[in-house]
Amino acid sequence: MKRLLVIGTLGGVLVGLLPMPAAAGAATDAALGLGAFAVFNQLAGGFPWHRDRVVIVQPSYYAPYPVVYAAPPVVYAAPPVVYTPAAPVIQREVVFPHGRYVLQGDGVTVAYRWVWVPNPPPPPPPPGH
Repeated sequence: MKRLLVIGTLGGVLVGLLPMPAAAGAATDAALGLGAFAVFNQLAGGFPWHRDRVVIVQPSYYAPYPVVYAAPPVVYAAPPVVYTPAAPVIQREVVFPHGRYVLQGDGVTVAYRWVWVPNPPPPPPPPGH
């Protein structure tokens, strides 16, 4: 009988020392050092018949997704066709009996400049007749 009692006690201790699933519970699950072993709250605190587990599920609320849309394309009318008038005709030569002035340059990239171009001398008269 003693032997059966020792085996039963040893079996109970071994079952009590089996690792239990970790659960962060009440104050009875707190580690109290050496004093906790004397009170046996470490042995009795992890068993499922000690307390009921209550799970409260809170409803989750979230903001609705923002509405994303592409902006309408911006369309402009075609610009009107503009024809620039031709540049006014500039007199580029001023002719004199003995020569002429010629206007050189365009006035934008090259400055205007009047250049004197003399006429060639008249040919000599034919030899005596």
